[in-house]
Amino acid sequence: MKPMIFIALLLAAMTIPASAKQTQAKSKAAPGDWKAVDDAMGRSGQDQPDGTHKYGMPRKDLNVAVNGVQIKAGLALGSWAAFKSVGDQAVVMGDLVLTEDEVEPVIRKLQAGGIEITALHNHLLQESPKVMYMHIRGKGEAANLAKAIHDALAETKTPAQTKSPAQAPKLDIDTAQIDQILGRAGKNNGGIYQVSV
Repeated sequence: MKPMIFIALLLAAMTIPASAKQTQAKSKAAPGDWKAVDDAMGRSGQDQPDGTHKYGMPRKDLNVAVNGVQIKAGLALGSWAAFKSVGDQAVVMGDLVLTEDEVEPVIRKLQAGGIEITALHNHLLQESPKVMYMHIRGKGEAANLAKAIHDALAETKTPAQTKSPAQAPKLDIDTAQIDQILGRAGKNNGGIYQVSV
């Protein structure tokens, strides 16, 4: 092998691991890296164990009933969006709870901001008033994606982020029996008994 070709191959082999390390470092977002996204969303997100940064946006403004039973926002009316760093970009996925008259203006704002609508359907049956669930996905610069979602939510009556009460309301159900039957411990999440699986 000629010396010049050998040196070129050696230099190429030495630069590959360095660039792989740089890409790997970019893909891991530290908790502090989400400030610009929080600012663009107009609310604070929560870092999740899997590295995503998630925003909960419960529709506490809606008064929805199914067959006369009032639905709490945390049970079935919770919009959310979660961001994850992928290289020097981010991916966002989410589900927005919308009234029928909010659907069209939200679609326009999301599409203008580069967010895809992957599904539009309902989770509830025979609810009043009717609510729709819009699944979203986007890839790009995280703060730009967050601004597009923020602008879309501005077309709705989704409440601004509020602080959770210091103590959750008491539950009128036997949570110990639920834990025993499911074989898992749940928690009181704002007056709703939540069990994660």
